[in-house]
Amino acid sequence: MEGGEAAGLLAERGPGRLKTYRRRWFLLAVVCLLNCSNAMLWLTFAPVADQTAAYFHISLEMVNWLSVVYLLISIPFGLVATWVLDSVGLRCAVILSTWLNMMGSIVRMFSILKFMSLGSHNYWYLFVGQCLCALAQPLVIFSPTKLAALWFPDHQRATANMISSMSNPLGILIANVLSPALVPEGRHIPLMLGVYAIPALTACVLATVGIREKVPPTPPSASATNSTSQPFFTGLKMLLRNKPYIILAVCFGGGIGMFTCFSALLEQILCEKGYSNVFAGLNGALFTVCGLLGAFLLGLYVDRTRNFIESTKICFCLSALASIVFAVASRFRDQAIALAITSSIFGFFGFAMYPVAMELAVECSYPVGEGTSTGLIFVASQIEGVIFMILLQALTVRVSKDPSSTCALDQDGALDWTTPVLLMAGLCSAMACFYVIFFHTDYKRLHTETNSSDVAKAEDTGSDDVPEA
Repeated sequence: MEGGEAAGLLAERGPGRLKTYRRRWFLLAVVCLLNCSNAMLWLTFAPVADQTAAYFHISLEMVNWLSVVYLLISIPFGLVATWVLDSVGLRCAVILSTWLNMMGSIVRMFSILKFMSLGSHNYWYLFVGQCLCALAQPLVIFSPTKLAALWFPDHQRATANMISSMSNPLGILIANVLSPALVPEGRHIPLMLGVYAIPALTACVLATVGIREKVPPTPPSASATNSTSQPFFTGLKMLLRNKPYIILAVCFGGGIGMFTCFSALLEQILCEKGYSNVFAGLNGALFTVCGLLGAFLLGLYVDRTRNFIESTKICFCLSALASIVFAVASRFRDQAIALAITSSIFGFFGFAMYPVAMELAVECSYPVGEGTSTGLIFVASQIEGVIFMILLQALTVRVSKDPSSTCALDQDGALDWTTPVLLMAGLCSAMACFYVIFFHTDYKRLHTETNSSDVAKAEDTGSDDVPEA
């Protein structure tokens, strides 16, 4: 048995092991529900962008801002969220994020209540609600690595991180499938807003009532027992001087930014070529379902082999290849099967990287706190995501109204996305090549735990050799 696994098993042999076990998995379930709900609220309107624009009498650009605002707000608040997680604690971070998430979902519903109507300005209820949910997002996204480090033994960390992290794309999946199903016509927008508020309210109640402790009674691993996380600003300086971490943050952050653009703009990219909202939602669902499967399998593999670097490099390259195929296939009509297969492959390898890369960020930056190391990557991804979103939309070309187009836009015609999707594929390929060539690092946290385990064994052996008086 490996040293880390032995340490984890020994840590769980206390009298309160069953109670700790239950709290561990309850906390994981709450974080998963919160993560899923926040992603659903983020992409509520993206799969039904044209119906939303028609219902609220706004432009398609204003609908896109309901997604982009998440990226903008989380850039400055991301740094605050890293401080909250590493200084105040996981419990406070989770409860705060559930309340922000719930209040945002309720404020969005004000836009459909007649007695609170602002007339033609009801859109601003949606915008303010999205801003509140966006404040919760950094806390939600940063929590999985902190949760895995504090509550799970080292042989379960990658799997726990995978489960909690992948609840975010699960929320994207639900939004891609549920929004088109709930809103076949614009008049069903109120029903959609009400349904999406239910998970947010449930997560808030569970977190507020059920989460009682900041840390587990018994530390599950050597790194959790001997926590040596640096103070926030000291850790931030260490990260900015860490070359492997900077490469990981730029490349992987860019990958997250690309996936954000893909999820938010998929319906608009496909409708101009005659693909329906339902098909776009199906592609988004395949993208996410296959991503969840890939993340699950890769998480189990990495927990056993510790091949973080090799796994992420292979997945990054295959994701880039899939993005190239999608960029070409999406520019032709009647390519439903090719698009569905490509979206599945893109998601399988792209999403699979996410939890592993977050664990790798902690490994290459240890002893910097988990919230800080993952948080800075997220902030980088949001900055790159905003740049990509604005750039891709700026490169679209308005074309004359095509009878086969399914875009429910104004009389000016639809938008051609040929140049933006080709640019997206090119950027993905460039980031994958740069990461494969230049990223190299040691697994600092695993080495520290191995050394701690060896020292503990040596001390036990030494004590056993002492003769009785």
